[in-house]
Amino acid sequence: MIRVAAVGDIHMGPDTRGVLRPAFDTLPDCADVLLLAGDLTRHGTTDEARVVADEIRGLGVPVVAVLGNHDHHDDRQDEVSELLRDAGAHVLEGEATVLSIGDARVGVAGTKGFGGGFVGASAGEFGEPVMKEFVRVSRRCADGLRTALERLAEEDCDVRIALTHYSPVPETLAGEPPEIYPFLGSYLLAEAIDTAGADLAVHGHAHAGSEHGMTTGGVKVRNVAQPVIGRAFHVYHLPLRERVGADAV
Repeated sequence: MIRVAAVGDIHMGPDTRGVLRPAFDTLPDCADVLLLAGDLTRHGTTDEARVVADEIRGLGVPVVAVLGNHDHHDDRQDEVSELLRDAGAHVLEGEATVLSIGDARVGVAGTKGFGGGFVGASAGEFGEPVMKEFVRVSRRCADGLRTALERLAEEDCDVRIALTHYSPVPETLAGEPPEIYPFLGSYLLAEAIDTAGADLAVHGHAHAGSEHGMTTGGVKVRNVAQPVIGRAFHVYHLPLRERVGADAV
């Protein structure tokens, strides 16, 4: 069993320095990995990113993160990512990482994702150039996630997790105004997850949303935005897959 701690939308700044650290220091006792589902800062400044970096430095468990829209606001996303990496985090965008946890191999594929909406009420790649680019950005994010998950399948991981900021399904947005669903997620992310396969999908972004959802293909989706889970992190327990070529019991 792998214990996955996850939280998003912690929106840290200089005035919240050290707020999460006492809870994070308990992670080695209750979790094997910490996933950060974006919007780690308020405005994407390097000062805010340094606060986050200090919060996760030397935790005793691996940390894997994606950025959110707030982390892009100051157009310093590369610097924000580098500060988090310097603190030991794996920061993903259309990439995957494989963690060795005991005898298990845990694969995490990540992207910020983007909006566009869901089946029956989604944006199309048609019309003005800016509208077409909106949809193309969403599609590129989803394609990156799919490719990263496929790589994890080739790596024969015991557990595969999709980590995003934007939601892949509308169910975890329940509680948000339906009018803003197209800005909270995209069905393209769910298509990528179902096509490549995963054991769990984790996202944030929807502060007034709901925790539980599922893709059409049956992958569990969890909204771990801190206002939703109401704590420093939530822990999910995932059973290990049977590895390809493993001896039958």
